[in-house]
Amino acid sequence: MSLSKRSMGILCLVLAAAPAAVRAEALGPQVLEVEPFVELPAGVRYPEGLAANPGTGEIYVGTFDAREPASVRNNQLLRYAADGRLLAQRAFAATPLTGVGYADGQIYLLNFGAGKLQRIAADFTADSPVEDLLDFPRLSPAVPAPRNVANPDGSQDRIHFGASGMPAPNGLVFAGNGDLYVSDSFQGALYRIANATRCAPCTLEVLSRDPLLATAGFLPFGANGLAFNADESQLYINNAGDGRLLRLNLASGELQVLAESLPGADGLLFYDGLLWLLANQVDQLLGLDERGLIRVRAGGFQGIAGNGAPRGLLFPASSVVQGEWMLVSNLALPLTPAEGDEWEERVSTWNLMRVRLPPSLSRGASANAAIP
Repeated sequence: MSLSKRSMGILCLVLAAAPAAVRAEALGPQVLEVEPFVELPAGVRYPEGLAANPGTGEIYVGTFDAREPASVRNNQLLRYAADGRLLAQRAFAATPLTGVGYADGQIYLLNFGAGKLQRIAADFTADSPVEDLLDFPRLSPAVPAPRNVANPDGSQDRIHFGASGMPAPNGLVFAGNGDLYVSDSFQGALYRIANATRCAPCTLEVLSRDPLLATAGFLPFGANGLAFNADESQLYINNAGDGRLLRLNLASGELQVLAESLPGADGLLFYDGLLWLLANQVDQLLGLDERGLIRVRAGGFQGIAGNGAPRGLLFPASSVVQGEWMLVSNLALPLTPAEGDEWEERVSTWNLMRVRLPPSLSRGASANAAIP
């Protein structure tokens, strides 16, 4: 078939006006699907911290039940088999749990309600003893120094932080040598506990009290999730109230902002070359490279199922890798005193979700590293 010059001209105009996606592969975050994994036992709510046993694939879940009065709380540490069967649960009653970590056959717990670091055997049962390792202190002063914020018009704001001196241990991460790093969300602090897998009692070192670790935002939690980069030269920290991802150079002590506009930056995990961050106020799991560019996105709230469980992500708090999956806890925690303004109020069954990890994420990120 032959085309006239006029027809050829029209065809060229149509092709030139076609969207870029037709003419070239679009650049942007890879979008992953979220699916249900397990439901918490009846009467147990607000799954927060997650950990995994790399040898057995077992999953550990700590709950953050801070309802009032304290007598109605039902905090639990749950142990699931790799296939999602509930194996054991250990009651913690009125004291909410935040960070959960696995190391050397033990589960390490940040007992937020008691202000303690605790340890329990990884194969725990309902009656297993809990070992107290240290009490988190009231720091003096209770918050870091004020923070100056430069404005576009040349003026400056000065943010003063308030705190009563209540410890708020929240996020934790182990270094390869067994040292444990912990964030304090109310006192704006980072701690280091040397030889945490062997010490009893343990000694606490205040590593940083930078103003970037505190917040005056709607969410009252400052320093939150923690993660190391591959060679452990950089410690990444989420500030939930400020919606920021921070980076601490462990050699120099310099703390800087890596990424912003991440509302409710909560749990943090470094895996396969990416920083996996849970933005709990927008119900998203985000995979960022170490320049702060979002490479992967998953989640979004998709409603309440017939059994009262969230579909998709709803106030996601923590993640952990289990084989080819990343598991995510749906904290689904109401925040405001008003009634009827949050979908979290309508949840009656709490759950964990999972995302299948695509292969070669780190190679994909490095291949696109030159993209400005």
